[in-house]
This record gives sequence, structure tokens and C-alpha cells, in this order.
Amino acid sequence: MGMGHRIAFVSALSLAVVTLAGCSVANNQESMGEYVDGSVVTTRVKAGIADNLGAGPAANINVKTIQGGIVQLSGFAKTQAEKDRAGQIARSVQGVEEVHNNLVVAP
Repeated sequence: MGMGHRIAFVSALSLAVVTLAGCSVANNQESMGEYVDGSVVTTRVKAGIADNLGAGPAANINVKTIQGGIVQLSGFAKTQAEKDRAGQIARSVQGVEEVHNNLVVAP
């Protein structure tokens, strides 16, 4: 194997290792694009809830985006209307396919 072939082989091997390492971004095997999109969706949902319901209620609502654009809301809402509104806000965000509204109403 000539020097040029060795360098090309090592470069190709390095690229393969980097590519394989990037395949398992999170424990649930999301691709890098899905992981980034999920974090963007989560941020948009949190911002939408804070803008519409205020910072106080938003602090009591946890948002998690999982594979496939599924958003899970958990935590507490002061009223059923607040719970329903948080779900509506989440559903209106681009990239959200489904909302699991697990908020507990606790005045």
C-alpha cells in the first residue's frame, strides 16, 4: 500500500468512525436532525406557553418533545382552562404532530 493509499484509507476510516458515532445521538436512537428539531420544537412550545399564559404558569409546565413530533406536557395548571390552553398552544407550534397533555389541575 503506497503512502497516498494509506492516507486515503485512514481518512476514509476516520470518516466512517465519525459517521457511526453520530448515528446514536440520544438513548432512543434519534438522528441528529430529529434531535435538533425536537429541541427546537420544545423551545417553541415553551416560548408560546410563556407568551400566552405568562412566566408564572409556564414555570409549572414541563415540555418534552419525543421522536415524531410528539409533545408531552407535564406539571401543573391552576385551572382546566389553563391546561386546555397550554395544549392548544402546543398543538399550534410548527413541527408538533401530537400532544399528550398530562398537566394536573391543582389550584
